[in-house]
Amino acid sequence: MKINANRDELLGPLLKVGSVVERRQTLPILANVLISAAPGRLQFTATDLEVELTTSANADMDGEMEFTLPARKLIDICKALPEGAAVTLEVEGDKATLRSGRGRFTMGMLPAQDYPAIEPAAASEQLNLPESVLKRLIDKTAFAMAHQDVRYYLNGLLLEITANRVRAVATDGHRLALCDAELDTGVGGDIQVILPRKAVLELGRLLSDDDGALQLEISNSHARVRFGDTIFTTKLIDGRFPDYERVMPSGDTQELLADRDGLRQSLTRTSILSNEKYRGIRFRLAPGLLHLQAHNPEQDEAEEELEIDYQGNEITIGFNVGYLLDVLNVLDTDQVSMSLVDSNSSTLMTLAGSTECRYVVMPMRL
Repeated sequence: MKINANRDELLGPLLKVGSVVERRQTLPILANVLISAAPGRLQFTATDLEVELTTSANADMDGEMEFTLPARKLIDICKALPEGAAVTLEVEGDKATLRSGRGRFTMGMLPAQDYPAIEPAAASEQLNLPESVLKRLIDKTAFAMAHQDVRYYLNGLLLEITANRVRAVATDGHRLALCDAELDTGVGGDIQVILPRKAVLELGRLLSDDDGALQLEISNSHARVRFGDTIFTTKLIDGRFPDYERVMPSGDTQELLADRDGLRQSLTRTSILSNEKYRGIRFRLAPGLLHLQAHNPEQDEAEEELEIDYQGNEITIGFNVGYLLDVLNVLDTDQVSMSLVDSNSSTLMTLAGSTECRYVVMPMRL
């Protein structure tokens, strides 16, 4: 069988599915990409048994066939070819030969029938939402997911869906990120699913700011997202996410307003001399003024002062500066609000005048 295509048409879909392929696999076939050829279209599928990604490209061929090729080698060959190059792929026996210009590349294949597929149960819930909405929810919260935590349900992102809202929540036990999108979902009851970390990072990479609709299908153990010519399937984490509402600071709080960019720059400079392991930084609040201080075991010390809008009591509190910078890097407003209770309580960070996205950061002893 012979397939004719353009290098640029192939490379985009291959790069999409290539990131799903694990470099270290227990099954050799997981290093391959499944290629399904049908008149006018090539479909590419890659999986690591937790997530599966399928997308397609235009191509000309004289029949139908399924085969697998080494994903990384195929991608590297296509990347090395000149832009716009014509590509011919001939499949015969257990070998595939790719020709372009005067180049010829022959690769071994593994049987397509051995390629594993994720087969989710029938979807119990299905909804449509703008692609940009899901991307925004992920972008604003994914940084707070845990990484290889023994509490496996923290190694992912909670997606909570009601009739008029989609909410994303992530926490690693030291900080929490929550973001809401108000929209008519059409679902009957409340839905809570936990997407695994890899699926969240892949979706954040694949989704665009386009307002086109995507379809989200949820079953008891899987979620499937359809957008454009791409189908993304992931297993769900089977666990109970903690009651995040309990950690939201409440009661008699004192609010400071600061220029987001000014605060971010001051924290970045001060953090240079913080302890490299704990990254602690001391906040000393007084009316109209924020004093930042950091030091490390080498006896280095950094101090900086910043004018802020604050009329509360004097408070001295310590934070992991990395957690604060993570929040400031995803906020997209000129001013940031921080609500504090006392030196032993978590702070709530939000956009000034908005509670659509909320971030809780626990204090640390210095």
